[in-house]
Amino acid sequence: MESHDEMKLEETCCHTDSNRKSHHSEKTKSNLTSRLNRIEGQIRGIKGLIEKDTYCDDVLNQIAAVQSALNSVGKILLEHHMNSCVIERIQEGDNEVIKELMVTMNKLIK
Repeated sequence: MESHDEMKLEETCCHTDSNRKSHHSEKTKSNLTSRLNRIEGQIRGIKGLIEKDTYCDDVLNQIAAVQSALNSVGKILLEHHMNSCVIERIQEGDNEVIKELMVTMNKLIK
């Protein structure tokens, strides 16, 4: 598995006022998709545990694992966003990106 530094070298961020997009490398997309597929499986597993009346503590531990996995995906995306989109927009003189980033970070750490 490649490091975050290797992934971000292959990525750029592109935006206009009406159409903002990130352009992730195929390796990054594959990495994030794999992580999200595992999380999706964990969610289905939790649903099954609840349907089987599994002991609450065991279910809660699985929920904590899913939250941790989602946080990991969020950290990867946040790192990319900061190292590409945010830097590019600041270099273009768009300092509103800082306010946008703070709103996003506050949502992530709720």
